[in-house]
Amino acid sequence: MSTQTQLQAQTAANSQDQTIHIRRKPELLNDYEKNTDAIVNGLQTVSLETYNQLKYPQWAPTWDRKDQGAFHHLKPFKHIDRGLFGDPEFKNLLADMNVISKPISPNLGTVIEGIQLSQLTDKQKDDLALLVEQRGVVVFRGQDFKDLPFDDITSWGKYFGPLHVHPTTGTPAGQPYFHMIIRRAKADEQQTHLNNRLNTIGWHSDVTYEPQSPAITLLTMLQTSVGGDTQFIDLVTAYERLSPQFQSLIGNLKVVHSSVGQADRSRANDGVQRKTDIESIHPLVRYHPVLKKKYLFLNKGFATRILGFKHEESEFLLNFMKKHIETLLDAHIRANWDEQTVVVWDNRRVIHTATHDWDNANLRHGFRLTTLGERSTSSKEEYDSWTPELEAERLKYKADALNATPAEYYENFAEKV
Repeated sequence: MSTQTQLQAQTAANSQDQTIHIRRKPELLNDYEKNTDAIVNGLQTVSLETYNQLKYPQWAPTWDRKDQGAFHHLKPFKHIDRGLFGDPEFKNLLADMNVISKPISPNLGTVIEGIQLSQLTDKQKDDLALLVEQRGVVVFRGQDFKDLPFDDITSWGKYFGPLHVHPTTGTPAGQPYFHMIIRRAKADEQQTHLNNRLNTIGWHSDVTYEPQSPAITLLTMLQTSVGGDTQFIDLVTAYERLSPQFQSLIGNLKVVHSSVGQADRSRANDGVQRKTDIESIHPLVRYHPVLKKKYLFLNKGFATRILGFKHEESEFLLNFMKKHIETLLDAHIRANWDEQTVVVWDNRRVIHTATHDWDNANLRHGFRLTTLGERSTSSKEEYDSWTPELEAERLKYKADALNATPAEYYENFAEKV
């Protein structure tokens, strides 16, 4: 039986299902929808209606029950940032006279035409890493990335670091390294997400609950139309805007980043959880090894509390910091899309949000490739001295630190985690 035939059968079954389903929250746009999606050959996938509209059906998102708990968060590893090897003048990447490079704003974001990312040499990739880290976000037009074989794309990404496997979102069948973006073609979907909210803006950095969170990140659209810009805000500027006294006040604070909320929403929707839930401890003020600068490292999506603070104290400071970051529109850009655009950004130094500003039934489909970076540190000295062995020792105290009272944390764990 063909995929299309099986999808038709599943669609008919779904239409007869009288089960009361939990309404999905806006954060689950890219997750499995148990009340509309299908199951084909044991794979959860999109409905026939959506599948038939995909220009690239080989990129249809799937959720394989065999992947439940099959993947693990990576053990500590020494990350080699390719930006450290880039040419400060970008002679390998931008020297061709046919390359057009234009800043989006003075300090954040660049649009480039005349470079084919899929054809870059290793030296050009090093320049690319440095450029992305310096500019935060780089938008490439006229790209053929989505037409490459899966293995070619993953090989390209692995040059910058280990690839991330997302715990809950869809992937092409048998291709766990791709995080699929899917907005199903339903006329009422936008309004559904606005029934209980004034907007769908959700500022975040991707999967910062990972012990070594993402660095170089690539996103491209397979299928899109007008609207749906991705917005970015610079966390380096967010830190530098703070007064010296306030910078000193928050300089040694640690923040818990958690995957639990994301996993709970997936479980409520009968999704697949490829990894166990995790909470990681990161510095609120983080050091960038290439820029040699500090930046704020927190976001509304995954940062849940400050260690060593009581609940109300933590909420007060986190809310202030998040509001400060999210209203920093003079350190903000928008990247707009067509089906030949690839956006590459440094997931450490910017936060981003999708912009759901359309009210039609147009389908949107894309993929993200995410590389993991260094263990977060708060200073050059800590970065230079970090080793996987030291990290393994530090992790021995994590569970106790997470469960400690503020007094216990500062007495027993503040210097250990």
